[in-house]
Parts: sequence; C-alpha cells; structure tokens
Amino acid sequence: MAAAGDIERLLRERLAPLAPLQLELADDSHLHAGHAGAREGGHYRLVVVSAAFSGLGTVARHRKVFGLIGDLTQHRIHALGIKALAPDEI
Repeated sequence: MAAAGDIERLLRERLAPLAPLQLELADDSHLHAGHAGAREGGHYRLVVVSAAFSGLGTVARHRKVFGLIGDLTQHRIHALGIKALAPDEI
C-alpha cells in the first residue's frame, strides 16, 4: 500500500488541472485495520477548493475529481471521501 505522502503527491499532480486553491488529504487507513478492502489501498478524506467547481452540484464536482484520479482507486485508494468546494463556499 502506498504511503499517504505518496498519495498526496499523486493527488496534487493529478488535480493540478483544477488549479486548487486548497487541497487537504487526511489518511484514515489506521481506522480501518482489518477491513477486507484495507489490503487493496488506503482510506482517505480529501478537501479540495477550486473555482472549477463553481456552479456545479456535488455529483458533477465528484465526477471532475474522479475523472482525474479514477485509476488510483483501483489499487492505491480503497475509499475516498470528497469535499469539493468552490472558493465562495469556504
């Protein structure tokens, strides 16, 4: 399983097209020790603030994020909670 620092670096690289004003990643993997999926990748919470989310609903925002990082969810990320905000929402 990749370390949280590696995942954060990858997320920052992949999400760069969104020009995030803020990007925070919390690694909750330790809370899921013993969970069957924990062997396949980590459990994370992501907060990303971007003007690219302005005027979009939650599903459209998540689609933008997964469109850029989706392949990481096949092995490196087992679970990802996303809080995607426009700048005027923080």
